[in-house]
Amino acid sequence: MKQVRPHPKVIVTRKAARSLAAGHPWVFEGEVLRTEVAPTDGSAAANGCVVDVFEENGTWQGAGLLSKQSKIRVRIVTRNANDRLDEAFWRRKLEWAWQHRVTCMGTRSAAPCGGAPDTDSCRVVFSEADGFPGLIVDRYEQVLVTQIGTVGMELLRPVLYPLLLEVLRADGQDVRAIYERNDAQTRTKEGLPLYKGWWEGADVLDTHILVHENGLSFALDLENSQKTGFFLDQKYNRRAVRDIAFGRRALDCFCHVGPFGLNAVAGGAAFSREVDISQTAIDLARKNARLNNMEDHMGFTCANVLDYLPELRRDRTRLREEGGPFDLIVLDPPAFTKSRGTVRNAARGYRQINADALRLLPRGGYLATCSCSQHMTRDLLAQAIAEAAHDASVQLKQVEERQQAPDHPILWGVPETHYLDFFIFQVV
Repeated sequence: MKQVRPHPKVIVTRKAARSLAAGHPWVFEGEVLRTEVAPTDGSAAANGCVVDVFEENGTWQGAGLLSKQSKIRVRIVTRNANDRLDEAFWRRKLEWAWQHRVTCMGTRSAAPCGGAPDTDSCRVVFSEADGFPGLIVDRYEQVLVTQIGTVGMELLRPVLYPLLLEVLRADGQDVRAIYERNDAQTRTKEGLPLYKGWWEGADVLDTHILVHENGLSFALDLENSQKTGFFLDQKYNRRAVRDIAFGRRALDCFCHVGPFGLNAVAGGAAFSREVDISQTAIDLARKNARLNNMEDHMGFTCANVLDYLPELRRDRTRLREEGGPFDLIVLDPPAFTKSRGTVRNAARGYRQINADALRLLPRGGYLATCSCSQHMTRDLLAQAIAEAAHDASVQLKQVEERQQAPDHPILWGVPETHYLDFFIFQVV
């Protein structure tokens, strides 16, 4: 390239250059041949700084953020040589991210679901999929909850947080506060400290908040709940369960704070049993049932689903006590695998829980099942479900195949952004 680039250089292998050219934004530690100082001022590459990435033959591959303690050594944020990574650059990217949500979700909330825009509670920034590697921003009405997993984004906090508020407020959004959930252990891989709390540049509110999704009310504990407080990626999958729930008796496994069960009852289910291993989650699910005046149609059990499903199969009396027999079962388990090395064991786990659920369902009953691990690909999950159906001696009729909501966009060429697959079947 004839243009003199202003940043320190990272020279990478041909293999890395091919991967970058195909659209993947990561350069791994073993793909870095060497680093060089910036040609304009001689500054060395500092942890978290912007670097220019070149193939050894001199071809510029993009500019990204350096992580010296991570196996992912550079994360590309632009492939446009004319971009200057200043405040205006980050503002544009935030505006693009927000407009994507407005376009895909801003008018989707129909009257039966409350009438409020789905963007009132949604993911505003989804890391690499939006060009902010390591940054998650979830909106819960007046509060933004952020998670940062990379040193580059950590250093950009003083720039990005005010811009987030400005961009949303300029669009008429009532956003008052930012709560940081930077307590994930993965931050230690970047040498980052663990902490959580209100960002001092905006209002300080109560961490116990009330939000609305699909016309339902949810009490959230931002400080102590999993992830950022709620699983927004299942928003439309919960509506799909609502659509088939009328008159049915539902069993909501791995229920967290109860959103699938609440949607089932909102759709006319006669009853929904909520089951989770966490007593805290069960307490919140019960509270949410009361908030929505649905407690008379719901039951709550703190149990390990892996033991609970076979127990119901063995003990018909216990099944009746729990509100069964059930003709709609929802399986929304946590990720059974977080690495490629454990996928085989995870597949066995998915096969087992789906087989246990199918053995409880009558002919004509419905199973909604999913995986939230990007290593458990769609095809691997489908194979596990097919094997589960064989084990249970049933045949499945597919009703729907779904993925994560569009506020968690899937960036083609970056398989890590596709992590949620969701199926609805009828037993025939």
